[in-house]
Amino acid sequence: MPLAVTHVITSIILVDLYRDYISRHRHYFTLHTVFIAGFAGLLPDIDILLGKVLGFFGEDIMHRTFTHTPLFGLLFLIPGFYFWTRRKLQQRRIAVYFFVTTFGILLHILLDFLFTTDAAGLFLLYPFSMAAYDMNILSSVLTPTFAAGLDAIILLAWLWHEEKKHKISDFI
Repeated sequence: MPLAVTHVITSIILVDLYRDYISRHRHYFTLHTVFIAGFAGLLPDIDILLGKVLGFFGEDIMHRTFTHTPLFGLLFLIPGFYFWTRRKLQQRRIAVYFFVTTFGILLHILLDFLFTTDAAGLFLLYPFSMAAYDMNILSSVLTPTFAAGLDAIILLAWLWHEEKKHKISDFI
């Protein structure tokens, strides 16, 4: 299963690459946008924290249920489209925050779907169905050590890209 760091890093990197190479509207994609994407990449795992807190009150929330559904991610499109229809720059930036939140959540769900190694799977259609889905790609090699090493490789590759593109060593 992807580690929490994997969810954060992949969201940050993909939004940053989009900002650097694809987006024509760079004024909408600030560094705050990249940060929000990273935070949103971790957001579906909020059900773990909610489960711990609600456990004190006798409630139980299963991991990978309502926060791991595409519907949860798509909910953030509603305010995103609302703010996008406004014409002011600040409101459009807020819309982009909601769009990258949707992206981060959906990327988290995709990574869990592809690389979850336990038998539980994801309840993608929750609450309509309790059927669990997953692909278990790389399940034979995706050990905690491998996952941590992969995170390190991804981070180093991104830092190399940032040095080449933005000369981040000038800030050290």
